[in-house]
Amino acid sequence: MNSVLDRDDQAHLLRIGDLARMTGKSVRAIHLYEELGLLTPRTRSSGGFRLFDPSAAEQLRWIELLHGLGFSLQEMRDLRRSWWSNELGPEAMEHLRELFERKLEETRDTVRRYQQLESELEQGLSYLQTCRACATPAEVAACVHCDQDHGMTSRPALVAGITSAPERARRRSGPGFVRIEDIE
Repeated sequence: MNSVLDRDDQAHLLRIGDLARMTGKSVRAIHLYEELGLLTPRTRSSGGFRLFDPSAAEQLRWIELLHGLGFSLQEMRDLRRSWWSNELGPEAMEHLRELFERKLEETRDTVRRYQQLESELEQGLSYLQTCRACATPAEVAACVHCDQDHGMTSRPALVAGITSAPERARRRSGPGFVRIEDIE
């Protein structure tokens, strides 16, 4: 850190609290980023306050963007270390490209899982929509053997997982009570 700055240079620098307010980050988060080597103050004031270049706000935006893309703070730290440890630009770019390709594939896998979940939820909601106009309202146990036409050949997995009562639960005499005969 450069500790000798004239007053004009220092006037443009930001205290950590100002940087936190400007970016919506907590002071603790900024300290953590500094500990991990993701952010470096330009200098300290005579009172010991960390002073950051205004460009630190852009660095915090980079951290937030990568975090939103699923990068951990450790991965960001490793990325920076890897980048700056390369001697040649093409070598650094190749490492960055490999990391981005891996993250892109992970993102695509996550999107596929969420699309599957979306489909399961839509099917479950469609099935449950018909339950609003139940032709034969009864105890919840009756839902397991529901005769109502739900417009589907089978119960969606999310509904079936809840409404499929285990054998022991079906033998119960009432909610929260277990018959003596059912205790093993």
